[in-house]
Amino acid sequence: MKDISKFIEGFERFQQKYFGGDEALFNELKTGQRPNALVIACSDSRVDPALLTEASPGDLFVVRNIANLVQPYDTEGNYPGFRAGLEFAVTQLNVAHIIVLGHANCGGIKALMSGAEAQGEFIGKWVSIANKAKERVLHELPEADPIEQQKACEQASILISLENLMTYPWIRNRAVRGQIMLHGWYFDLEAGKLMIYEAGSGHFEPLGNSSDQQE
Repeated sequence: MKDISKFIEGFERFQQKYFGGDEALFNELKTGQRPNALVIACSDSRVDPALLTEASPGDLFVVRNIANLVQPYDTEGNYPGFRAGLEFAVTQLNVAHIIVLGHANCGGIKALMSGAEAQGEFIGKWVSIANKAKERVLHELPEADPIEQQKACEQASILISLENLMTYPWIRNRAVRGQIMLHGWYFDLEAGKLMIYEAGSGHFEPLGNSSDQQE
């Protein structure tokens, strides 16, 4: 069994960096947080939004779940943890951007594509949020191999989450007034590329220098 010494050592380096003399950032953060963006990311250990963007503490408000999914707006349920995080970031912290960050080789989307109903006690029900993405892919790419279908579903599920975000009245109202912007990002961890959804083309396009990587 691996121990956690690397995490302890990592905290010591973090402590030295931010509390070892140059404490300006955390002196500011002590008064409260003012993140610019909410990132809805997958819980996958390989995809850390702060690491990918080199964000500093306080830059991002991050909500993570299996397959970076957003459930449609409703008021049912006794423990609406995800929706509470979403509401807090938007209505209390007034973030200017919401980024749905998906990624390649997503285990949640693999579970969806392989038959979500058989994937554990809670996983199947959760990933079924993206059923429309699965149906769309199987309709449009019926002859594609499973790897291509999964990648297409990973990207299509991001669009489903963006659509679902607009069912929340306090997001839709802000978006209509130009007070908040929604973004769909896809991290291709095999190629080291970040893809951003462009509504004009209807496709995910490589961001900046990522188009020059791994060609």
